[in-house]
Amino acid sequence: MNTPAKFMSIPDALKQNRDQVLENHKLYLNSGLTTMFGLLDFDKLFVKANRCQVWDSQGQVYLDFLGAYGALNIGHNHPHLLKALEQVREWPNLLQASLGALSGALAHNLAAITPDNLQRCFFCNSGAEAVEGALKLARAATGKQRLVYCDDSFHGKTMGALSVTGRIKYQQAFQPLVTETISVPFGDLAGLEEVLQDKKAAAFILEPIQGEGGINVPPAGYLSAAKEICKKYDTLMILDEIQTGLGRTGSMFAFDQENLAPDILCLAKSLGGGIMPIGAFITGDNIWNKAYGGMEKALLHTSTFGGNTWAAAAAIATLEVIYEENLVDNAKEVGDYLLAGLRRLQEKHSLIKDVRGRGLLTGIEFSQTEGLASKATFGLVNKLSQEYLGSFIAGELLNKNQIITAYTLNNPNVIRLEPPLCVTKSEIDTLLDSLDSVLSKHSSFTGLAASGAKTMIKSLFR
Repeated sequence: MNTPAKFMSIPDALKQNRDQVLENHKLYLNSGLTTMFGLLDFDKLFVKANRCQVWDSQGQVYLDFLGAYGALNIGHNHPHLLKALEQVREWPNLLQASLGALSGALAHNLAAITPDNLQRCFFCNSGAEAVEGALKLARAATGKQRLVYCDDSFHGKTMGALSVTGRIKYQQAFQPLVTETISVPFGDLAGLEEVLQDKKAAAFILEPIQGEGGINVPPAGYLSAAKEICKKYDTLMILDEIQTGLGRTGSMFAFDQENLAPDILCLAKSLGGGIMPIGAFITGDNIWNKAYGGMEKALLHTSTFGGNTWAAAAAIATLEVIYEENLVDNAKEVGDYLLAGLRRLQEKHSLIKDVRGRGLLTGIEFSQTEGLASKATFGLVNKLSQEYLGSFIAGELLNKNQIITAYTLNNPNVIRLEPPLCVTKSEIDTLLDSLDSVLSKHSSFTGLAASGAKTMIKSLFR
């Protein structure tokens, strides 16, 4: 059978120009997202990446301070990962009628770096899948149904994960969601105890620091106190370290900073080193056996691609890089340097409302003001100013300063900074100087919106 004449080969795909890529996305992928990216000039064609840098098709170099939402802890295209994949090039990647050598080794390594109570791994392909598995595990192990989560949280957009995600915008179109879920304010111990005291909750799921919520850091001691409340009322604690884990906050796991151990831990994003998709949930032997122990329950939760050879090899190599290059220590040192610099800018620029974070998970919240309407952009400038305030700052940083950032999903007034953990102080200085320049040039949001409108109009004509 001949390949269809209209098929595009890999060499053909790599030769596409920016407009051709844009057209394919408009016709065959998410056209609304394509329009939004086009208006903000976020549809550049990037063709090369290394560590914290990426290159567009015109040869312009950019600093990546978004880091794929925390999936690039070791940077772009790390050579140690590429070498690891070459080592398994001839191994079977998917062979269900066997036990994978590399998945077993990866599970062994994860058990070695997590608390003693976390022993058994389940591998999947994404953070949302890890959350889905953790929720199922909690219900199966406890025999209880209720799931408690936090306001402004984000755990994914699959049905179960969405049911414990704290923003109604992403839930409304998919009602009814998973039943028996209830939210509590993040950081509110009294509110948590109130919903757990009848002992009907299977699990309390939370992020140690809320990423999409706007880089919200809880009060000191909150995690450890919440764990004690969960233990008091026979509720499992699920910690979602998908974005905070593997060195991002200046310790291997964010919960290390409060000396506690969750009952179930969710990992993903940077576990695959930015090369392979892989997620995991990890739990204790006792909890696992209650849910899936024995041959009769061994197949209740499985994954076709979970723990495949290439993904496991990438994850093993990623952990090696994190330790060998001391990326956890660098995240702490350079993260403190970044926060100090941002707080100096906050004192200088009234448009910055707050700066918060830990390690290299940092958020800059901007003061919300009334947007600027524009007939030329069909009212989209006004809408973006209300719902995506950070997009104008991000657009200026990208298009005028070659720095890649983005706003947080649950709080669009916040720009997140999540560069690879190998970022240098010199690269931090470039970011700080660029942000200072943008805010000095546009002292009000109206000025930023006007600049954004110009970008949109140019994009519309393009």
